[in-house]
Amino acid sequence: MALSSPVRQQLVRDHRTHEKDTGSPEVQVALLTEQIKALTEHLRTHPKDYSSRRGLLFKVNRRNKLLRYLQRVDASRYSALVAKLDLRR
Repeated sequence: MALSSPVRQQLVRDHRTHEKDTGSPEVQVALLTEQIKALTEHLRTHPKDYSSRRGLLFKVNRRNKLLRYLQRVDASRYSALVAKLDLRR
């Protein structure tokens, strides 16, 4: 479930740390969160789509790794991101 270009650009704009930032952990987590939401909705209507379920698990694990990294490096940025994205961590 690829994100459309305007949605992706808006997420990058909302979560970047400086003007040309596209790859910071905050941006990556925000993009992964949107992809996870889309895949979750897809799997609600197609419960036997096991390849998409596998992709969802990979994305969830990747997001968890990035969140652990951010928590280890800068706890204030981590807590701000979790609050902004409304994650249950």
